[in-house]
Amino acid sequence: MSGRALQAALWDEATPGYTRIDNLDRKPFTSIDENLLFCGDAKKSLALLPSESVQTVLTSPPYWSLRDYEVEDQTGCDDSLESYVASVMDVFEEVRRVLRTDGTVWLNVGDVYTSGNRRYRAPDRKNRARAMDVRPPTPEGLKPKDLIGIPWRLAFGLQEAGWWLRSEVIWHKPNAQPESVQDRPTKAHETVFLLSKEQDYHYTIGAVCGPGGRRLRTVWDLPTKPLRRPANWSADHPAMMPLSLARQCMAMTVRQNCVVLDPYAGSGTSLIVARELGCRWVGAEIKPNYVDLIEHRVSGL
Repeated sequence: MSGRALQAALWDEATPGYTRIDNLDRKPFTSIDENLLFCGDAKKSLALLPSESVQTVLTSPPYWSLRDYEVEDQTGCDDSLESYVASVMDVFEEVRRVLRTDGTVWLNVGDVYTSGNRRYRAPDRKNRARAMDVRPPTPEGLKPKDLIGIPWRLAFGLQEAGWWLRSEVIWHKPNAQPESVQDRPTKAHETVFLLSKEQDYHYTIGAVCGPGGRRLRTVWDLPTKPLRRPANWSADHPAMMPLSLARQCMAMTVRQNCVVLDPYAGSGTSLIVARELGCRWVGAEIKPNYVDLIEHRVSGL
């Protein structure tokens, strides 16, 4: 048996299968005994989970004004900056409820520049998901071409709401996509915050080491890795988190057979890594095609 096949067999033995839930108008769960995949709104999905049932959260909410996922009630497409931050923070109230007292959150948030009040984004030959027919106007108080600082706006809001803001990680992408701008450096990083519910929490400092075996620093060089999909596969997520990032985050904060949550599951990367680490998982994703994509990826392990 190959190493990958043996590992998959161990995963199957360690973790149960999953249940997909499309109808959110149901009785809440009293415990999480299997993996759960919700198709629908993040807050409504989390409301079905028992309190203090999740050990760690790894998630990346939709980035503000960068994508149109073409689904009702999506976050970040045409809502105002203030509404976007408030929407994510509203979901995080449910995250706080379901998180254990020693639990943690890894929050990946991308930044964006103001649109200069252009109500569209032109297509890009190298990134077909870039085009948008609708974009929010420039937020009040900002100027055309301003870097908005969305990660820190959200982080400060969560800090004020009572979360402990424990670390800022710079995820450096060595293979970042080129940009056509001529008056600033090309962006090649995103921000990942480590947050906790309480002052003391579970964290295994030696689970991941930095270069040369040193203690891990706060700048991580991790390339993106596009998923090769079959030609007849309609689901295609434009901003997939790499498995390497999810592994590095979760290795330090999960416990064996704990529950990992991703309220904005996207392509399911965090759920795949949770299973890899012997944990149960719960994912919520509002776009049905992406839920199909998650099922494809999970069943393909």
